[in-house]
Amino acid sequence: MRVIAGTAGSLPLKAPEGMNTRPTTDRIRETLFNMLQKEVPGAVFLDLFSGSGAIGIEALSRGAKKAYFVEKDPKALDIIEQNLTFTKLKNRAILIKQDVVSALCGIREEAADIIFMDPPYRQDLERPVLACLGERPFVTPDTLVIVEAYLGTDFSYAAETGFCVVREKKYKTNKHVFLRKTGGQHPGGADSIPSTERQE
Repeated sequence: MRVIAGTAGSLPLKAPEGMNTRPTTDRIRETLFNMLQKEVPGAVFLDLFSGSGAIGIEALSRGAKKAYFVEKDPKALDIIEQNLTFTKLKNRAILIKQDVVSALCGIREEAADIIFMDPPYRQDLERPVLACLGERPFVTPDTLVIVEAYLGTDFSYAAETGFCVVREKKYKTNKHVFLRKTGGQHPGGADSIPSTERQE
């Protein structure tokens, strides 16, 4: 696993041992950030269920102003800290050792630009986190929320949490679901990704 591009491009990253974390593959991460290339520079980025921290580190490497890393597993948090130190990106990072919902209640940003979450698959964690995000003042109609989920995960309830699905990017066994607050208008960016596009 490595940083794909930016100031820390090509640097290797550590991953926590065991199956409690599931790092997004380099190829899928590269595809995701190719979609986000216009939105990441200068962004306030939240990496929820951070694992190795690879997503938030990629965002910082590509010019995000600040990244929050939310992870309750102490071993994973230690790996994130090591990766941030190695990539020399720690000065723009905020590490939070809490469960995601508790952490979100404590964040005091005026606005978050991109929120990424990769919860454990098939544990129905997406819904309560989206419900929490829908109530946070830093989540605005311009905030892009991205969920990495098992391919069969249903998001038909999204409107009940205050969000609408603007695009889905499907891979072989999983997908990225892009959401914004219901009623928000945001031309271009991730909203322009063809919803039927599929990547093996």
